[in-house]
Formats: sequence, structure tokens, C-alpha cells
Amino acid sequence: MSGNNRNVLALMPHPDDMEILCAGTMALLARAGSRLYVMTMTAGDQGSPDRPREEIAAIRREEARRGSETLGAVYECLGLDDVRIVFDNPTRERVVAALRRVNPFLIITTSPDDYMYDHILTSQLVRDATFTAPMPNYATPGKEPPIAGIPYLYYAVPLGGEDLFGTPIRPTTIVDITEVIDLKRNALACHESQRIWLRAQHGMDNYIQTMEDWCALTGKEIGVRFAEGFRQHRGHPYPGDDVITPEALCDLSELAE
Repeated sequence: MSGNNRNVLALMPHPDDMEILCAGTMALLARAGSRLYVMTMTAGDQGSPDRPREEIAAIRREEARRGSETLGAVYECLGLDDVRIVFDNPTRERVVAALRRVNPFLIITTSPDDYMYDHILTSQLVRDATFTAPMPNYATPGKEPPIAGIPYLYYAVPLGGEDLFGTPIRPTTIVDITEVIDLKRNALACHESQRIWLRAQHGMDNYIQTMEDWCALTGKEIGVRFAEGFRQHRGHPYPGDDVITPEALCDLSELAE
């Protein structure tokens, strides 16, 4: 960790992605003294079978704010359109500017091989932004100053634990979230609008139970009740030491005291 920087950012495509994929680990990082920030690329304006885009977007922004608040996190929506995320220079600048505003030492985002393109493109944009945000000569429209260095980057294992071909994904880190499962459950419960949508689109009748079942299955990998899985980006020039292991979280807690 660089200096006294304790900012952690979960940058996800849609409201409820953070709660499903990494809310438990975020809660543990907060307990270890980190400041939490949650951003979504979109407001999830396609996430309804019967409400117009503007209406469901407003609902989902408020749900995301409340879900983030449950963990003590600050929430921001970057304002892109749901299922219309593209990798172009204006979007790249928007994501780099977002990282610079938060200046995180650690970022969690979606998997680079996920079930839908919004997740894949968000992963690519976040990875690009972590590399680009420290560059002094890379200007953003808001003139946000560059961050000090490349942050730690983690990809959350997708719900179901498989890539887009159905091949199991092996996490590099599995985090025991048993002690904060109630916080994760409460955060996800803020997304009330999604039960109808997920039932219609994904065949998930109880999204909270589906989340718990998945966390329980992940927990079996390390012999605990509930867990979340991640792959750390360790390629050049990213930091390679794992800062979300139990030992590392303990060290963060001691630094915060």
C-alpha cells in the first residue's frame, strides 16, 4: 500500500453487481480501516420488464446508493447507457477521470471473461484506466491530477464461477466473508427492483438466496460457510502481493489503529 492511501474502489457495470460479487470483501476492508467507494458505469436502465428507462434508472441509482451506504461506501454513477458500454476514447477518459477522483490503492471490478459484454468491457476499461491514470501527460476533460502509481487490481469471479464458455474459473484469492454475510445480504436487499427483472430475464426467483448459495459453494473451497473469490492482476507492472488475504487484512487493521 502506498503511503497512507486507504481508498478502495469497486467499479462495476451495474447497480447490484458490487453487492453480488464483492460486498463481503468490501465490508472486511472497511473494518480494516479502508475508505470505500462504489461506482457503476451505468444506472442499469435496461433492468426492468415493464418500466421505462428513465424511471428504472432513477430507481436503481437510489437502490445503489442505499446498498453502498449499508457498507459505509460513497456511490457514484458514471452515466453510461446499460448494454451500450463501448471501449472508445471518450469512455476511457471518463473512467480514468473517475479513478483519479477517488485515487484508490485497490480496485475491484468484473471478470475479463464474463457472461455479458457490459461486464467484459468494464473489466477492460478499468484495467486500462489503472495503467493510464498515473500518466502525467494523459489529460482528462476535468483536468483531474494523475494518481501516484498503479493500484492493486482484482477481478471478482463471476456468479456461477465460469467463463463465457462454461469453463470453471480458478480464483487466486478466496476471502472468508462469513462474519459479514448479513451486511452483504442487507446491501443486496436494497435492490428490490431487480427481483422481478432477474426472475424474467435470468430465471433467478430469489436473487438473495442465489447469492448466498454461490457464496456457500465458494466457501466450501476453503472450509468456511461463505466466501467470495477473486483473481488478482499480477502482470507487469502491477503490484503482486495479495492485500485481501486474512493476514493482509489483519495488517491493514493494525496500520489503521
